[in-house]
Amino acid sequence: MDEERNNNPMMVDPYIYRLMHEQAPEPKPEKPSFFKKFVLLVLAAIVFGAVSGGVFIGIRYAEKRMESKKAVEEQPEDGGVSELEEKKPKSGIVVSTATAISETAVSAVDVSAIAESTMPSVVAINNYSKQSYNYFFYDFPSSDEVLTGSGSGIIIGQNEKEVLIVTNYHVVDGAERLSVQFVDGTTADAVVKGSASSSDLAVLAVKFEDLTEQTTDSIRIARLGNSDNLKVGEIAIAVGNALGYGQSVTVGYISAKERQITIDKVTHTLIQTDAAINPGNSGGALLNKNGEVIGINTAKYEDYKVEGMGFAIPISNILSLISELSNREELKEDERGYLGIERGTDIDDNYAERFNIPKGLYVNVVAKGSAAEKAGIRNTDIIVRADKVIIYGMTDLQEFLSYTKAGTEVELVIYRAEKGEYKEMVIRVTLDKRPTRSKS
Repeated sequence: MDEERNNNPMMVDPYIYRLMHEQAPEPKPEKPSFFKKFVLLVLAAIVFGAVSGGVFIGIRYAEKRMESKKAVEEQPEDGGVSELEEKKPKSGIVVSTATAISETAVSAVDVSAIAESTMPSVVAINNYSKQSYNYFFYDFPSSDEVLTGSGSGIIIGQNEKEVLIVTNYHVVDGAERLSVQFVDGTTADAVVKGSASSSDLAVLAVKFEDLTEQTTDSIRIARLGNSDNLKVGEIAIAVGNALGYGQSVTVGYISAKERQITIDKVTHTLIQTDAAINPGNSGGALLNKNGEVIGINTAKYEDYKVEGMGFAIPISNILSLISELSNREELKEDERGYLGIERGTDIDDNYAERFNIPKGLYVNVVAKGSAAEKAGIRNTDIIVRADKVIIYGMTDLQEFLSYTKAGTEVELVIYRAEKGEYKEMVIRVTLDKRPTRSKS
């Protein structure tokens, strides 16, 4: 068979024949890659955007031409400003479609000038007491003084002999010696001129004879503002002896007005600010943008979950009390007035709410023949005020009597139960001399 194929030129190998006569398969079209698709899509988007933008610009151009033509037609013939122009907002930062504020109203405030002018009015206060040591379960006093606390104060006035400084009562409470440091770095001892623990206020006095001429020239009486006119959101500047390191300045805003805060079972109406107020700032100044004292820094809400909550006593609420504290005289024991309340109970917020009675001093026992009995004060009466001083308990009454002379006529505001309801009454009483106690 092989010989026959070789001799016959017309005979072809079937395999070769198949290769010669069968058509090769047509190649399949190559699919475009993902990158090519992406490029084509981007190009299409660009073309579409350009076309759309051109159409939009053309439309806006036509609208502006029409508006301009209309405005010219509506322009008054006398050349004045049209009603439409009068209603346009003035230049500034537009915060809504109907409100515009000037740029200066929201610009950053540089408080360096305010701080510089206020620092001479603010002092640092150090509270010292005697140290005691324990020996076999007994406490023995020592002559060594220990710094037990630091705070701040504000110079609010002077008389012929003294410089007067207002601060918080808790800054000076329990002190055996008080030292005041002024803006020039010099120090002098101070004494408590008057205090009101229920209002957390005290006025200190530093004698001029204890100050150098340089110090008297460098210090300044603070300018007092009006806290009644405060607005939430306006700037607040706190100046004080933070952490006892010396005077410092922090800046924030008025966060709230008339915030009710209870401290040591007494509720105070305070200004809230986010200006940093730390231990040592107590008694320092809270200022407005004009450098005026609008509050006395008094407390910081202490909670690890809370940031930026400081409080200050509104200055307008305490002006009369500060004046009274500043004019108090230190009296000897036999000069002090005696009212005759032998025993009383302090009515705090819990008692007042539980028994639906006013806060104050509940009278348990009135001394026989005393000024209180002569004035008509009875057991179960509640004393809430003596002159301008709020009375929350026996400590407040004793403090008031400690600087009020015997023979002084005092106005007491009391509440008396009548037919199951407490009604307010005003009683005037002339204080007796404190009776001498017989020695046994």
